[in-house]
Amino acid sequence: MAQTIPFTKGHGTGNDFVIIPDPDGDLTLSDAQVAALCDRRFGIGGDGILRVVRANAIPEGAAAAASGAEWFMDYRNADGSAAEMCGNGIRVFVRYLESTGLASLDAPLPIGTRAGVKTLTRSDLGYEVDLGAWTVAPEDVLVRAHGLDVARPGQGVDVGNPHVVVALSSEAELDGLDLGTRPQLHPEPPQGANIEFVVPRDPLVQAGVGAIRMRVFERGVGETLSCGTGVAAAALAVRHWAGAGAPDDWTVDVPGGTLGVRMRDGHVLLSGPATLVYSGDVALA
Repeated sequence: MAQTIPFTKGHGTGNDFVIIPDPDGDLTLSDAQVAALCDRRFGIGGDGILRVVRANAIPEGAAAAASGAEWFMDYRNADGSAAEMCGNGIRVFVRYLESTGLASLDAPLPIGTRAGVKTLTRSDLGYEVDLGAWTVAPEDVLVRAHGLDVARPGQGVDVGNPHVVVALSSEAELDGLDLGTRPQLHPEPPQGANIEFVVPRDPLVQAGVGAIRMRVFERGVGETLSCGTGVAAAALAVRHWAGAGAPDDWTVDVPGGTLGVRMRDGHVLLSGPATLVYSGDVALA
């Protein structure tokens, strides 16, 4: 007999997830089961799985538990592969914890991830996550994508997971991209990367806030309506290109909505909404 488990569907600016409560770490999901749950025709549908598990219940959460985090976000991409972090997913994760009474945001809330412990607070846009420090790669990656006449240089940015950001010349060029096929990277990063394509708003900076528009191809998923860490990486790349005097505060428009990014004391912070859509039960194949 197939095992039946509860789930909740949620999203952050259209980046959607199947949330699986497993507080005691009893559930083991195969890559095939994750892919089946995320299938948009035969499953629930989602860009990934958020397993809600206590940090002290699984080996991966040991360091997080030791640092005081009660909960660990076990994030899996739609193909079943494990990912280090998800900026939209962690806001949805905390929204779920709040709605079920498992945690409170009366004080900053630490959440364990494969990229370390991330702290969540409330913001005007909903929730804000401190993604921590970032690194900018010293050398470009060459990116080929359907809809671009020639390969373009991409800027590597790591915000706990790897990204390559490509600047395009116009809104029309961004709209003309075909991201139904994964762009090619040369050289290919060892763990792959999420790939962001960006154009500046006009003006780029207004009242001290930078503004860009972005589309993304997510590693292990495909094109998504939003990618939280990708939004942060895109803002960091444009700020890097702009040089001295570039702002520390940004808004980033994605197909699923608008997110905020700010840089403070060597950390990058991401803010945006998180929505829970419905709950139910599903049989695992």
